[in-house]
Amino acid sequence: MAAFDRFDSFDPWDPAFVADPYPAFAELRSRGRVLYYEPSDQWLVPHHADVSALLRDRRLGRTYQHRFTHEEFGRTAPPPEQEPFHTLNDHGMLDLEPPDHTRIRRLVSKAFTPRTVERLRPYVHGLADDLVSRLVAAGGGDLLRDVAEPLPVAVIAEMLGIPESDRAPLRPWSAEICGMYELNPSGETAAKAVRASVEFSEYLRGLIAARRKEPGDDLISGLIAAHDEDDDRLTEQEMISTCVLLLNAGHEATVNATTNGWLALFRNPDQLAALRADHSLVPSAVEELMRYDTPLQLFERWVLDEIEIDGTTIPRGAEVAMLFGSANHDPAVFAAPDRLDLTRSDNPHISFSAGIHYCIGAPLARIELAASTRSLLERAPALRLATEPERKPNFVMRGLTELSVEV
Repeated sequence: MAAFDRFDSFDPWDPAFVADPYPAFAELRSRGRVLYYEPSDQWLVPHHADVSALLRDRRLGRTYQHRFTHEEFGRTAPPPEQEPFHTLNDHGMLDLEPPDHTRIRRLVSKAFTPRTVERLRPYVHGLADDLVSRLVAAGGGDLLRDVAEPLPVAVIAEMLGIPESDRAPLRPWSAEICGMYELNPSGETAAKAVRASVEFSEYLRGLIAARRKEPGDDLISGLIAAHDEDDDRLTEQEMISTCVLLLNAGHEATVNATTNGWLALFRNPDQLAALRADHSLVPSAVEELMRYDTPLQLFERWVLDEIEIDGTTIPRGAEVAMLFGSANHDPAVFAAPDRLDLTRSDNPHISFSAGIHYCIGAPLARIELAASTRSLLERAPALRLATEPERKPNFVMRGLTELSVEV
């Protein structure tokens, strides 16, 4: 069994590793296809081919409770005081497996349609232009606070039908809930996530009740109305969990992709110059920037039935950590993977996951990233880094605390 400890280069709690995990990923790939990591009690999978295959492997699951109790699976139930977070999290389709996942995704897809996304395109472009214009008028600012963050939050809120006057708590709620997705979250992190889960759920419960009385042209109204041929509908908890999932996944990753991407461009001036000279590169640039510095670095799955990887048996009850950031830098798939190449045409990155849990909001995220990129290229053609940014201490959700720029 390949194993190693926290004193190797892979250390998710080390600021030096968080600043640049990609050399450590290269070491992992050189050491094998699967490695047991004792500090998080997980099996790390660093190669693209294995990650891609396991994302589609039904012997693994985001949950095990559709087949086993905690005791049968050899796991301890979460502490009772964390129940509000787990109720919220466990009813979202990201953390469900068939048949529940199939039913909820089918119903959500009836409301969250390609037409719904396309209808938002003018709003996204208009908002991106407005935010960037304000940044330019101010002579610069914090690209995270002034553009990257307000854009996807406003878009998801607009889609859900959340009034502008109610939007201020959305980002803090989301950030506190997402803290639970880091490795070995602390008790303080859990307490904040529980509080945010309770407050966000109560707010959405009231909004759903209002939409039941007066439906509108928004996603919550669509979720209420969605039903299949057997008149199966989403429960109130499933609607609440879906809305929170869409906000968390729909803007956490987009915020981080925006700031990670622009930092990568500033550090690769030849590629930034090429993009400024040819705006038709924006679509391929969005894909390459998501590959180059992946906003979601790790995705976990439970082993429901034992699997074997390269001669190593991973037993039922174990947890597998698929390293998206490592897979996106695998030289077996990407030529010169550590080089930023905005013209890269063969780019099968897995930043949006794969299989049944492929990101339902990927089309909207691409529209948002392209819109903000174009607006910055057109309205701030001399945009430059003002001060060296700091990274968030998080490993799983990779992002910055700020990105100060001058125009």
